Amino acid sequence: MNTPKPLRKAVVPVAGLGTRFLPVTKATPKEMLPIVDRPVIQYVVEEAVAAGITDLLFVTGRAKRALEDHFDYNGELERMLEDRGDLEKLAAVRGPAQLARIHYARQGTPAGLGHAVLCAQSHIGDENFAVLLGDEIIPSDENVLKKMFAIQEQYGGSVLLLKKVPPSEISRYGVAAVKSTNESSIVEITDLVEKPSLTDAPSDLAVLGRYVLNPAIFEILLNTKPGKGGEIQLTDAIQVLARDSSNSSDTKVHGLVYQGERFDTGEIFGYLTSTVELATRREDIGVEFKDWLKKFVQGL
Repeated sequence: MNTPKPLRKAVVPVAGLGTRFLPVTKATPKEMLPIVDRPVIQYVVEEAVAAGITDLLFVTGRAKRALEDHFDYNGELERMLEDRGDLEKLAAVRGPAQLARIHYARQGTPAGLGHAVLCAQSHIGDENFAVLLGDEIIPSDENVLKKMFAIQEQYGGSVLLLKKVPPSEISRYGVAAVKSTNESSIVEITDLVEKPSLTDAPSDLAVLGRYVLNPAIFEILLNTKPGKGGEIQLTDAIQVLARDSSNSSDTKVHGLVYQGERFDTGEIFGYLTSTVELATRREDIGVEFKDWLKKFVQGL
């Protein structure tokens, strides 16, 4: 029996156009929008690294050069900070380049999340891998990815992150039909519906932006026709796995029902609330910022 390889690779799709944030995203990737003094994407990469990921592939598109620059060294800036003796800022500047091995693949035309994952096939090969959406922040201390890795090791196949959402938000997500297991936080996924109406939703469990996938997904993506919006949907391909009746360990799909925090920075309101919440937790400015915020709110 072959021992499964440790899960060390992740795909981060970042080729989206960020139209909700125009005009700032005309030339700046939405993933580079700052949460205080770190871009959103750095939080995502740090979460992956904290879970043991050492190799990340960014699937990029036009106007994403800032992402590459952020996770690269900047010799001129580093020398200046070193000459000044500003070691704290020097460490902050070098830090992103030292997090992991980061590679890049160009998607060209943003043709959906499924197509972005398919762009990673040659890099991933026959290994299990994670997919992290670049606009969702989940605190590293929640250990979500590690828990998902453990579920995949136990059951095989693929694992999705699920969270109960209110009825008003159902149509924004892929929604899972599930069966219970012996563990309350783990379910078996039997079907998926992409952005259903409330009446068509099989449950209130929405798929969040964290996936642990078996490489069997690639063959299915190659044969997946464009769905909603003319895009190749990852949900459609995972749906094929979930409906598979062969009982193969490669095609099983399970879900981790998550009850912790998650910051959705993919639209303006979520971005603003995420910025405020994470700023209040900073050791350096949190107390001062909360005091100001209380006075500000009282004055409204």
